[in-house]
Amino acid sequence: MEKLLSAQPDQESGVFCTYCVDSPVPAVRSCLLCEVSLCDKHLRVHKKSPEHVLCDPTLSMESRKCSVHKKILEYYCTEDETCICVSCCLIGEHKGHEMESMDEASEKKRKKMRNVLQTKIEEMEEIVQSLQDHRREVEEKATSDTERVTALFRVLRRRLKDLEKRVLREISGRAERISISIRDLEIKKEELSRKMRHLEELCNVTDPLTVLQESDTGDLCDTEDGDNEDRERHEELLHDGGGLDVAGIIHTGLSDIITEVNVIFHIQEAADILMDVNTVHNYLHISDDRKTVYWSDIDQNHPETPERFQDYPQVLSSQSFSSGRHYWEVDVGESDRWRVGMCYPSIDRSGDWSFIGNNGKSWCLYREGDQYGVRYRHKPIPYLGNICSNRFRICLEYEAGRISFYDLGDPIHPLHTFTTTFTEPLHVGLYVYGGCIKICGGNQKM
Repeated sequence: MEKLLSAQPDQESGVFCTYCVDSPVPAVRSCLLCEVSLCDKHLRVHKKSPEHVLCDPTLSMESRKCSVHKKILEYYCTEDETCICVSCCLIGEHKGHEMESMDEASEKKRKKMRNVLQTKIEEMEEIVQSLQDHRREVEEKATSDTERVTALFRVLRRRLKDLEKRVLREISGRAERISISIRDLEIKKEELSRKMRHLEELCNVTDPLTVLQESDTGDLCDTEDGDNEDRERHEELLHDGGGLDVAGIIHTGLSDIITEVNVIFHIQEAADILMDVNTVHNYLHISDDRKTVYWSDIDQNHPETPERFQDYPQVLSSQSFSSGRHYWEVDVGESDRWRVGMCYPSIDRSGDWSFIGNNGKSWCLYREGDQYGVRYRHKPIPYLGNICSNRFRICLEYEAGRISFYDLGDPIHPLHTFTTTFTEPLHVGLYVYGGCIKICGGNQKM
C-alpha cells in the first residue's frame, strides 16, 4: 500500500505542484530541501540532484524539520525515541546517543507493528476457534437438553393430567358418596314405611296372642345401633366444611411432581463412583472398571486388609462425600437379595453390626425375595408399593441431612427419605448375594 501510494498522485490531499502556475496539477512528491511540491514533469528534473530530500506531498514541511536547528529530520535517536537532524547528532543534546537512519528505524517499527498485529491476529484466531469449539459443544448439549426437556414435559403433562383426574374424582366422589347415603336412607325409609303400615294393621287386631306372636315386630325395637350409625354419617356429611380441600390435594400433587422434576433433571456431572477393592468381601468380585460387583460362590482370597468386610458380601466406594448434593444410580438386574445405600467409614467390618442398615452408621434400600424396604439401626421399614424397575437412584443432600431413594420406573417415584445430621463423610455401600449390582452413570452433583 505504501509503494502504491508513493507512485500515485494524491488527488485528495490538496497539494499541488509549486511550478505549475497556469493550472493546478497535483503534486506527487515534495522536496524538503527546497520546500516545494512537484508534479511528475518537474520531479524528473528536480530529483537529478542527490542532495534533495523527497517525501510524500505535504503542505506542512516545517513538521519535517528540526524545531531547534531548522534542518531536515534524517535520523532517529533510539535512546530518546525521537526524530532528529544532523546537527542534533553532532552538537545537540543527542550527541553521543545511539541513532539510526529514519528508513532503518521506520522499517524496524513496521516490523514490530507487524509482529504485534500478527500476534493479536493469532490470539484472536485462537479465541474464535475456542468459541467455535464451545459453540459445537453447546449445540450438542442443546440437542441433549432439548430431548431431556421434551421428555420431561411429556412426563409433566401426563402427571398433571393424572392429578387433574384425581382431583375431579375426589370432587365428584364426594357428591356421589352423599347420593349413596341418600339412596341407602331412602331404602331404609321405605322399609320403615312398610313396617309402619303393617304395625297399624296389627294395632287393629283384638286378639293379644296374635299380637304377641307376630314375628315381624321384633326387630323394630332393635334398630338403635343402626340409627346411631345413620346419624353419625349424616352429621359427618353435613359438617365436612361444605367443600373438598381441593387446594390441599393440588398442592400435595404438585409437590410430588416438583420432587420428580428435581430427580429427573440434573445438569452438572462429577467423577464416576468406583468400588474400593480393599473393602470387598472374599465372596464378591469387582469388574475391571470397578463399577460392577458380582456375587461368587468361590472364595476370591482377596489380600487381608483392615478395611475388608469379613462376614457379609459387601463393598464400599473409594470416594466419600462430606458436602454438597449428589446422586448415583444402580441396576440390580434380576438379583432378589441386595442392599444399596450410604455408610460412614467407621462402620464395623465384621459381626452383625457390620451389615448395611443394621446399625446407626448406614442407611439402605433393600430387597429380600419379594419384600422391598429401607433399613436404619436394624429397623426395617417395608415398602408395600409397586416397584416398577430394577434401577434405583440414591440422592444425598449432605448439609440438609437427607438420603432419598427413588424407583426409576416410568414414571419415576420416590420410595423413602431418611433425615438426620451427618457426622462423618459418606461412602456408597453395596450388599449383593446371588447376583450383581452395577453402578450406572457415576456420581453426579445436583
